[in-house]
Amino acid sequence: MQQRYVGNSGLRVSALTLGTMGWAGATDEQDAAELLRTFLNAGGRHVDTAASYCDGRSEAMIGSLLGDVVARTEISISTKAGMTTPDGRRGVDTSRNAMLTGLEASLARLGTDYVDIWFAQAWDGNVPLDETLSALEFAVRTGRARYAGVSNFNGWQTAKAAAIAGIPLVAAQAEYSFLQRAPEAELIPAIEDAGLGLMAWAPLGRGVLTGKYRGAIPSASRAASAGEAGYVEPYLQEKPSRTVEAVCMAAKGLGRTPQDVSLSWLLSQHGVATAIVGPRTPAQLKELLDAQLTPLPPEIARALEDVSGLSAAAAS
Repeated sequence: MQQRYVGNSGLRVSALTLGTMGWAGATDEQDAAELLRTFLNAGGRHVDTAASYCDGRSEAMIGSLLGDVVARTEISISTKAGMTTPDGRRGVDTSRNAMLTGLEASLARLGTDYVDIWFAQAWDGNVPLDETLSALEFAVRTGRARYAGVSNFNGWQTAKAAAIAGIPLVAAQAEYSFLQRAPEAELIPAIEDAGLGLMAWAPLGRGVLTGKYRGAIPSASRAASAGEAGYVEPYLQEKPSRTVEAVCMAAKGLGRTPQDVSLSWLLSQHGVATAIVGPRTPAQLKELLDAQLTPLPPEIARALEDVSGLSAAAAS
């Protein structure tokens, strides 16, 4: 698997990043171990998690696999702080105290003394930005994090953070796919100007771009789950569905899978360093690893951009 530099930094990550939002939830430890082994054997090197994923259990599961399944030096890890779930309600707290307390807890769960990238997971309108950035700076200067970045910030927020941070920020995380092209308007120009790399989450449109929802909702899918249906539902509307049909048609004509078409297009876009994929099962990961991840023919890419541009605008 191709290794790619993150922005203007010297940090390299694999073209696909293994996302772990569902670990300790839909993905149990046995499947997680197999996912990690398979990913590494295919040349994958970067794993992404967050303190908020399954209330820290995702991080703990990764920590349980370090040493037994994979040596710490074989992978790079990114995690995030700033999202809280008091009384079961998700909130944001990127104060210096919350961030640094969260980082120490993350390191303990992961069983490591450093992470490769540490992110502020969301913009907090109640906390001065320089206070949040001071926590990122402290983590890097004390060796608890090798690099730092921001997640789910919009364009002007990212540009401001990069401009006033006491250390170079190297990465931004945001949702980006054929079904969510909003980053192209403001975020991607901002990160390119600041020298950051984009780590794109939900690059398969929350699973919809695989084509598995065409015609019906599979019983074992997120859309069939009462707790997760709302995450997928926005991309099951009529206009996003037109993009899915176009992607599936292009994939058939090219002899490739819809996953391959979607990821290949994404990885060819300006500013993108890696696509964060979140397979819940080893079978899903195998489909992703079988992808060619090579640029689409220009005429196919333009046609899909025309269709998806309309769908993204309607879904946003």
